[in-house]
Amino acid sequence: MDKNTVIGLLLIFLLFLGFSFYQTNQVKKQRAAQEAQMLEEMEKETAESAQTLSLDAQSDSTQTTETPASAVLTPAQRFSNAQVNDEGDYRVETSKAYYYFSKKGGYLKQIELKDVYRYTPKGADKLPLIIFEGGSNKMGMKLMLRDQTEISTSDCYFVANTDELVVDEKHNKLSLRLYPNAGTDSAQCQVLDQKSYIEYLYTFSNDDYKFDYQINIVNMEPYLYPNRHNFTMQWNAQPKNVEKNYDYEKNITSIYYMDNSDDVQNLDERKPDKKDFTSPLKWVSFKQQFFTTCLVTTSQPFTSGTLEVKVPDKQVDKVLKDCSAELDFELKDLNKDHFDMYMFVGPNQYRLLKGYDDKLERQVPLGWGFFLLHWINRFIIIPVFNWLEAYGLSYGLIILILTIFIKIVVLPVSYKTYMSSAKMRALKPEIEALNEKYPKDEDMMKKQQATMSLYRSAGVKPAGGCLPMLLQMPILIAMYRFFPAAYELRQQPFLWAEDLSTYDSIWNFGHNIPLLGDHLSLFTILMTIATIVYTWLNQKLMAPTQGNKDQQRMMNIMMYMMPVMFLFMFNNFASALTYYYLLFNLTTFLQMFIFRAAINEDKLRATLQENMKKPVKKSKWQLKMEELQKQQQQMLKQQQQAQKRK
Repeated sequence: MDKNTVIGLLLIFLLFLGFSFYQTNQVKKQRAAQEAQMLEEMEKETAESAQTLSLDAQSDSTQTTETPASAVLTPAQRFSNAQVNDEGDYRVETSKAYYYFSKKGGYLKQIELKDVYRYTPKGADKLPLIIFEGGSNKMGMKLMLRDQTEISTSDCYFVANTDELVVDEKHNKLSLRLYPNAGTDSAQCQVLDQKSYIEYLYTFSNDDYKFDYQINIVNMEPYLYPNRHNFTMQWNAQPKNVEKNYDYEKNITSIYYMDNSDDVQNLDERKPDKKDFTSPLKWVSFKQQFFTTCLVTTSQPFTSGTLEVKVPDKQVDKVLKDCSAELDFELKDLNKDHFDMYMFVGPNQYRLLKGYDDKLERQVPLGWGFFLLHWINRFIIIPVFNWLEAYGLSYGLIILILTIFIKIVVLPVSYKTYMSSAKMRALKPEIEALNEKYPKDEDMMKKQQATMSLYRSAGVKPAGGCLPMLLQMPILIAMYRFFPAAYELRQQPFLWAEDLSTYDSIWNFGHNIPLLGDHLSLFTILMTIATIVYTWLNQKLMAPTQGNKDQQRMMNIMMYMMPVMFLFMFNNFASALTYYYLLFNLTTFLQMFIFRAAINEDKLRATLQENMKKPVKKSKWQLKMEELQKQQQQMLKQQQQAQKRK
C-alpha cells in the first residue's frame, strides 16, 4: 500500500467521522426542540380550561362551544373526546349477566354474572360475583394520526346508540362510535364528521355468555396515517379473588392462548412470564380458577402479539395477577373494513366451553400434558358425572356413586392384585424357610435366586400384583385433576363442607403453619386415618419380605409416613377430592373383605404345592436371566477373593 492510498483512506475516515458527529448533533437538536414543543403544549393544556362539544347520543345534532382562538386540540381531542357525560357506563342486560361498557374507551369495563356469587363465609349475605370489579379491565386500539402522532381509543369518548340495552330478539346490538373532529384547533368550526368513525359493535344473545365484537372502520383515511394498516389492541386486566382459597386461585390464574397450529398453551402460573409472538394467534384469555374472559377472532387471526403476566408482591386489593396483551391485526381499507371477534365471559366449565368448538375447554386443567389423564376425564369421568347430575342428586351422593362405579370397572384388576398377594402369602412358610437358610447379606443373591425359583415352580408372578395396581394410578391422578377443576362443585355443600370445590375447614388456627396452612380440613383428616388403617391391614396380609430387619423397619416407617404426608399435601385441596379418596379407601376395605371371604387360602396353598411338584419349563428369557445372575455371582466371588488377598 503506497503513501497516497494511506492518505486517501485516512481522509475518507476523517470525513466519515465528521459527518457522523454532525448527524448526531442534528438529532440531539431535533429531539430537544420536540421536547420543548411538547412541554409548551402541556403547559398550555394545563393553563387553559377549554370546554368541549356536547353531543346528544340519540340525535345527529352538534353544538359548538366558545374556546380561545389559540387553543390547539390535543391528539385525543381531535376525536369525540369529553363530549359525553362521564357519569355512569353504558349497560347491557341479558339473562346471564349485566355488562358495563366504559363511555371513555368503549371497552367492556365490568361484568356482573346473574345467579352466581362470590365466596362469602357461612351465614353471611351472598354477594354478586363481579368480574373485573372496580373497573380493573381496560382495552383500547392504538391509532396513528396523519401527523404520525399516536393515541389510544381508551382515552376517547364513544357515543352509543342507547345508554341501556335489555337484550331480546329485536334489541341485541350496542353500537359505540368514535367520531373525529373536522377541525384541528378550537378556532375552526368543530363539527364532528359523522360520516367518518371507528365503531365497536357488540351483538348479544340473551341466553349466552358469548357475544360478538366487531371493529368497524368507516371513511377514516383523511384522519389516520394512510400507509399504516396494522393496528394494536391493548388489553390490560387485574383479575381479583372471588373464591375462598386466595393462594390456590392466584396460583392457577394465567393467560391462555391458541396459536396458528391450534395448540393451546399458557404462560407460567407460578411466576412472572412474558412471551412475544411473530406468528398468528387465534384467541387469548385471562383465566381464573372458575371463570375466564376470552377474546376469540373469527374472520382472521391476530397477526402477532405480546402476552405478559406479573405476580403482585403483596395481596393488595385481592388482585390475583397483572395480565396484559398487545394483539396486532390488520384493517386494509381505512375507508371501509372490519375485524371480527367474539368475547366469552363466564364459567370455566368443560361442558360449556366445549360447545364453542374453539378448544376453549383446554383451559380446564384435566391433565392435558398426559394424554391418558384427559382421556379418562373426558370420556369416562365427565360423561358419568354429567349423567348422574341430570337426575338432580346431591353432589356428595354423585361422588359416592362415581366411586362405586370406578371400583366396579377396575374390579378385575383389583381381583388380580389381591390374588397375586394371596398366592405369595400362601407361600409364607417356604419364604420364611429361605430367610432362615440365607440369613446373611452376603447370601442375598442366592436367596433371590431361590425365591424366584420357588415362585416359578408354584406358578406365582410377583409382578402380577404390582402391574394391576399401576394401572389404577392414572384414574387416581385423573381424579386429582378433575375435582379441583369441576365448576359444578363450586359452592355446593355436603355434610359439614360448605363448598366442595375448596377445603372444609373445621378448625382455623388464626395463623399460618408452614406446609399445613391456617386450618384443618376434616375430610383430609378422615382420609389420612383411613389410609393409615389400610396400610396396617395391607401389611398384615402381605407376604414376608426378603430384606433384613433394619430394611423392613425402615420400609414400615416409610409406609406410615406417607399418609401423614398426605395430611399436609391435601389439607388445602378441594374437599370433593379428599372425600373421594376417603371413599376410595373405604370401598377398598369392603372389597378386600369380600375377596378374603370368597377365596379359600387353604385350597389355594394346596394348588400351589401341586404346581411345585410339576416340572417347570423355562422360557428363553428366564434362561438368559439365570445366566446373567450366574455371571454376577461369579464376579462377586472374584471381588471377594481379591479383597481377601489384599
